[in-house]
Amino acid sequence: MLERLEVEIFLALAEELHFGRTAERLLLTTGRVSQVVRQLERRVGGPLFERTSRTVRITPVGRRLADDLAPLVAGMDEAVRRAVDANRGVTGELRVAFLGEGTAPVLLKAVALFAERHPDCRVDVREAQLANTRSSLLDGSVDVLIASYPFDGMACGPVLMTERRVLAVAAGHPLAERESVSLEVLADHPVVQYPAVTSVAFKRDRTPDRTPSGRPVPKGPAGGTFSEMLTLVALGRGVLPVGEHSRRYYPRPDLAYVPIHDAPPIERGPVWSEGNTTARVREFVRAAADAAAAGD
Repeated sequence: MLERLEVEIFLALAEELHFGRTAERLLLTTGRVSQVVRQLERRVGGPLFERTSRTVRITPVGRRLADDLAPLVAGMDEAVRRAVDANRGVTGELRVAFLGEGTAPVLLKAVALFAERHPDCRVDVREAQLANTRSSLLDGSVDVLIASYPFDGMACGPVLMTERRVLAVAAGHPLAERESVSLEVLADHPVVQYPAVTSVAFKRDRTPDRTPSGRPVPKGPAGGTFSEMLTLVALGRGVLPVGEHSRRYYPRPDLAYVPIHDAPPIERGPVWSEGNTTARVREFVRAAADAAAAGD
């Protein structure tokens, strides 16, 4: 059985590939690091690192051992963190946000259940805008956001709601009277674009560069907010694929929403920064999933 110190020294050296930096990182002497590594190599029966006077390289056996040990150590750390959280309880403040009117009811149900389970934790609810969704998660001003998937670069929880896709067009647009359209019509009309700061994967999903058959999709102007994007559609500057809930939450006499019969549904759920996976966040995501399941 490996001692915890042996594992920490080995994994740190596998990352640093420098005995001095490893010693500084772990607040040990270089001699102690070398001693532990030699002991570990005797135990496995061969070298884990190749040393010269100038470089340190990890051997294939060492790399495999590091790859095997890293997730086990991470799991141990997570287990300890969960135990600490359980003893402390869920307290403090949790900042949650919704993106788009259609996600607000889902968020409020989650907040209600979370507050019932954890009355000592205050929940602050706010609305996010397209331009600040990612930055608010990164700077910690928002802990959890209910938004559309995919949302690259962030941790994503279970799907809380799905909705069909429709195409927003101007009321006088030739497509406005159609019963439904195909994604292929995107090649025939400019598509209004999301702000540049929006998730790349999200934009690829909502406003693709090509249709399913490979035809290029012309890009229309970009809007700063969802309301601005709909206004650009109403002005005849382009069309925009959106969720069918837009009919309810963004009804406008200058717009028509036409079902897209061959598009996959839109999925929405909780999004948060991986580095901010606290007990509060985990419990809120659990409450959101439970609240959504109870409403099905």
